[in-house]
Amino acid sequence: MGTNHARHGAVALAVIGAVLAPVSPAFAADPPRADLRADVNRDGKVDVTGASDTAGENSWSARRGAVFLPNIDDDTGRCPVKGPDGRRLSDARLAACNDAADTLVNGSADAADLARVRSVPMRNLPATATGTLKIVSGGKKARLFVKRSSGWAPVTARTRLSAAELRSGVEFGVEGTDVIRDSAVWDGRAVIRLTVTSGGRSTSDEVTLRAAPLLTHHHLQNAQQLMVTKVPGRDDYARRQQAFVKGLAAEVKSAGIDKPLLTFDKYGDIWAQDFVEPGYVSMARPGGGRQTMRVMLRSAQADREAGRELFEKMRGNGVGVVQVAGVRDTEEWTLNSMGNLETVPPYTHGGRSFPAGRVIMGERKDNGSKPAKAMRTLLKSQGFQDPLLLDTSWLHVGHVDEFVQFLPADTPRGWKIGIADPEAGLRLLREAQEAGHGRTKMFSVPGSRDMPAPKETIDQALASRWLVADNTMAAKRIKANLEVLRRETGATDAEIVRVPALYTRGTQEGERGERVPRLSRMGAGELPEAVREYGQQKELARHADRAGAAPETVMTSAYVPGAVNGIVLGRNRYLAPRQWGPVIGGKDIFTSAVNAAYTGAGMKVSYLDDWYTYHLGAGEVHCGTNTLRDASAAWWLP
Repeated sequence: MGTNHARHGAVALAVIGAVLAPVSPAFAADPPRADLRADVNRDGKVDVTGASDTAGENSWSARRGAVFLPNIDDDTGRCPVKGPDGRRLSDARLAACNDAADTLVNGSADAADLARVRSVPMRNLPATATGTLKIVSGGKKARLFVKRSSGWAPVTARTRLSAAELRSGVEFGVEGTDVIRDSAVWDGRAVIRLTVTSGGRSTSDEVTLRAAPLLTHHHLQNAQQLMVTKVPGRDDYARRQQAFVKGLAAEVKSAGIDKPLLTFDKYGDIWAQDFVEPGYVSMARPGGGRQTMRVMLRSAQADREAGRELFEKMRGNGVGVVQVAGVRDTEEWTLNSMGNLETVPPYTHGGRSFPAGRVIMGERKDNGSKPAKAMRTLLKSQGFQDPLLLDTSWLHVGHVDEFVQFLPADTPRGWKIGIADPEAGLRLLREAQEAGHGRTKMFSVPGSRDMPAPKETIDQALASRWLVADNTMAAKRIKANLEVLRRETGATDAEIVRVPALYTRGTQEGERGERVPRLSRMGAGELPEAVREYGQQKELARHADRAGAAPETVMTSAYVPGAVNGIVLGRNRYLAPRQWGPVIGGKDIFTSAVNAAYTGAGMKVSYLDDWYTYHLGAGEVHCGTNTLRDASAAWWLP
């Protein structure tokens, strides 16, 4: 019994000792640590077992850092374009609806737009542990979902993660509710914090994501689909414009672009280049490739109704629309057309790199007018394509697409600058005159009963009051803009493609012999009622008093159809407006010169007649069309 008593006493002492010993925290034996991971290296996967996504997880740069999409498309087509009463919605209400406007994940397509974040499994976590998740910075522009067996659920202040979920590792989804509009207000970053609490102790971890930049297309991206307005009706103008559309479709097919034209047909605004700029956002997706969303950037012209069709016709699965605070009929109205927004292809020069290209826009330096501040701020705030302003004071319409373009080329930088050359245009006329062809008609375009053909000759054109002065001025202004582009990009003389061109201030019949009145890309002028509904006649009146201004300040438009105002359909395919220049020896001298310029740059040129449909409205083939381009390449790679 003594032995039993001794044994029992030892057990009792052990029990007492265990009771009196300090209580160890739940994490003491093997303290798990909260660890939140995102796709920092942008390979489409969230690494929860290795370290590929840990370095720099709380910083962000052009090359590294997790990305999420502004989820502004409409994957299930649920956004209405009319109210319950059948009336059309306001612009604000149209823009307010998208996939991020609710707290639901609307199907698998919507789920694919979510950037993934994961928690590293916490294997030894006690059953009493709970977790919470919070967007501690950027929460007004980002939304968080947690993936559970029942599907995606929005994360709220009441959301709790169970110990079982935390042990297995939890998957989250992040979406943006808008694009970055002003980096001074929101720079696109969202900081997400996971907090795990157990046994009176908490452990937290944070990861930073940034909204994908909204980028515009450049000409090194292959054309995938062309857009154009189709005017209904059977009047003479409608028939001509429909013939233009038919011809465009044939050229697109010939260039190997399979998708049919996307036609706008509701508002009659023929300048499809001007009311929208196609852009895109993208991020890496699991399994490789990119999750890409097209974003149609509506022009900052509050009274341009055609932009509504972007919401009514284009917004849908994988396509969103963005509009900014628009200007109405002001001095800047025409500067806010998207023909005044082009993109230099990617380049690095002078210590600055633009891997996604760089936006150029025109401003009127003579009076200080610029494109809308809201648009310039949005573009700059993306952090990639900082807009470069060129001087378009000398142009009646004032758009950069009237004199400059960028062509794919086999050069170290991959592209060349195509630039209008008025001196070459004058030289063509003078050489023809010196060769005895001064009495040849300046334009070979055929006329009709309603639109008689111009009758002036080369002699009359060169003897006219303004032609030489206007083009001398235009050449000077173009040269100054080209020097800006060369300084900024490093382009050399060998990377400049000079394309013959001529400009004129002429807007009145008789100013150039027998020329017909010029229509207006800004105000529609003599265009049919169907295509001038958006009313910019005041813009014409505003500039009318400048028609007799000095050559250094007068504003001009293309005299011969502007060849640079065409479409890059492929790496070696270019569509230009038909020149209709003087025909000598059976050949149009401007067509021959334009062919030589583009052929020398490795481009095969075809032509589309736009004389009566666009040229007389101070625009060309480019102005009347728009292009959706391939956005599959990663903007974050060199």
